[in-house]
Amino acid sequence: MGLVALLFTVAIWAAFALSARALSASTLLPADAALLRFGVPLVVLAPALWRRRHRLAAVRPGPALKIICGAGVPFFLAAMYGGSLTSAAFVGAIVPGMVPLFVSALMVAGGRSAPRGTQAAGLALIVAGVAALVWRYTAALDGDVLLGAGTLLVASGLWALYTVGLREVDLDPVGSIGLLCLPSFAVVALLALTGVLPTGIAHAAGGDIALFLVVQGLGVGLCAGLLYAFAIRRLGPERSSVVGSLSPVAVVLLAVPLLDESPTLSVVVGVPLITLGVALANRRPRTKVSADA
Repeated sequence: MGLVALLFTVAIWAAFALSARALSASTLLPADAALLRFGVPLVVLAPALWRRRHRLAAVRPGPALKIICGAGVPFFLAAMYGGSLTSAAFVGAIVPGMVPLFVSALMVAGGRSAPRGTQAAGLALIVAGVAALVWRYTAALDGDVLLGAGTLLVASGLWALYTVGLREVDLDPVGSIGLLCLPSFAVVALLALTGVLPTGIAHAAGGDIALFLVVQGLGVGLCAGLLYAFAIRRLGPERSSVVGSLSPVAVVLLAVPLLDESPTLSVVVGVPLITLGVALANRRPRTKVSADA
């Protein structure tokens, strides 16, 4: 059951990357997708969140800001904008792929020891994979792709901040979803009402609304958080991280039939390097058992 839950989570992560690329060709605007992403979980989980209102109110401001900024409106808009300028492969590889590197940097800044051995090698492979992805566009000075890749790096750094914030709050997965979605939905709604973020959901195609409601609202917003937490409890973080590193590969494979994207040489080289790097970076050294134990 844990493996099934994790495979569904990987599929949802891949769908998020695909939807980030598909948004530019849909009748929805980024604000519309964000309203669906953060609003649907609030509607579905409203009774459960009301029962957790006191625990949500007790969360310290620092960790709450990490969660809200790290996976809320700033992350969402950065991922959507970066995806519109690049490809689904870039979103699926850079956003989750660079998270271990950013998390390690945050841990070192907080006083933890620097990664060594296998973990350090994994981080180096991640950097090499991202460099392989963007090298041809750097040489050709493709400003749009480089801007998109840089924006996706910002999104990855924000997600790392979210990951660190989750470790600092005493909330179950449902409470964590509420802490993220409630203020994020309020911010997007305010920006849309004041005209800062244009919205066109009233005139959008029904098929586009249904697609993003399912993928972003129910899939990414609700199911991914619950399923991943369940998988970690059943399989442990190490095994979950290794299987989860397959997300970039799934994105590349699905983008071919769904978005008519053809993998370039940089993608063929960079994505496997990032996938292997994520798997190695998430490995934990086994503790040695003494002979007297």
